[in-house]
Amino acid sequence: MAAPGGGWRAGALAGLGGMLIGAAAVAGFYGLRGPDRAATEAIVRDYVLNHGEILPEAMERAQRRQASASVAQHRAALERPYRSAWAGAADGDVVLVEFFDYACPYCRVTNGDVDRLLAEDPRLKVVWRELPVLGPNSEAAARVSLAAARQGRFRQFHQRMFALGRPTDAVVAQAVADVGIAREEESADGRAELARNLELARAVGATGTPTFVIGGQVLQGAVGYEALKAAIAAARGR
Repeated sequence: MAAPGGGWRAGALAGLGGMLIGAAAVAGFYGLRGPDRAATEAIVRDYVLNHGEILPEAMERAQRRQASASVAQHRAALERPYRSAWAGAADGDVVLVEFFDYACPYCRVTNGDVDRLLAEDPRLKVVWRELPVLGPNSEAAARVSLAAARQGRFRQFHQRMFALGRPTDAVVAQAVADVGIAREEESADGRAELARNLELARAVGATGTPTFVIGGQVLQGAVGYEALKAAIAAARGR
């Protein structure tokens, strides 16, 4: 996955490029030619270069537009759960997709926010997607999580894992025993799901976990209950 700094620089360049292109478009719209057009473009260019503080805003806007377009392109795949890795309303009018990693402490914190939203909102559907990016223990836990999803026990395993702590071999074994999951050989189906999740995460510009996709928005990190609720309301409003 791309490093956060790389995404910022790419977005900033996109925003700056957009402004300069916009200057050319304005000049063309008003029929400016020759010296007048060049002067207009130079004024805008100088302003951008001398007011670097506007670049973060331009970057954020460019990233939001790009993420929204990518979400729309991949929505069906994003919102299609892997077996039982979902909760809430089967035909929910809003779907919250969460990319998570059992080794991610921010995912553990956020799990309570998602539980609260599910309890409060009968029209919400949540789809979880494993994104084990924090090492071998993450990957091992994700494989067992997929087995739990195949056996219709995903939510129980998911809750138990976050209750127990970091996904060591002992913790995973304890969760398996507590939930009653039958051990399975790693499946081609599970490997394909992890590969698909990585590609989807890249497509929406995820830089880590947790990453949420709600409506046309992509929210990164433990943004909190209020931000998630606001994104759900915005998606419902559209």
